[in-house]
Parts: sequence; structure tokens; C-alpha cells
Amino acid sequence: MTGDVIPRDQAIAAARAVLDRARVRIARDRAAGRLSPEHELICRRLEREQARRAAEQTPRRNAA
Repeated sequence: MTGDVIPRDQAIAAARAVLDRARVRIARDRAAGRLSPEHELICRRLEREQARRAAEQTPRRNAA
């Protein structure tokens, strides 16, 4: 019965591989202008959110 269980690390690696392939495909379609205007707006919104989160996580120096 335990032979049917996929190890956690393997499942995460497989999920990341699928996500990476999807990101590459979206990037290719976007570069070629094949995304609909709605999907282009979704991509831009997600990029803004990702940049905002990255900026929030970056430690800031206090100007003294």
C-alpha cells in the first residue's frame, strides 16, 4: 500500500516542472503577441503584485 504513495519531494518537483513549462509557454505566447488583451492584463497585474511582494520582503535601510 505504501508503494502507491508519491514522496513529497517528488510531488513538489513534478508540480514545479509543470508550472515552469506553463510559464515558458505563456512567455513565448506573450512575446509573439498571441495573448488576448484580457490575458495580457492578467499577466501585468500578476507581475505588479509579484514586484510589490518582492519590494515588501526586501529590507530597507533607514536614511540617517
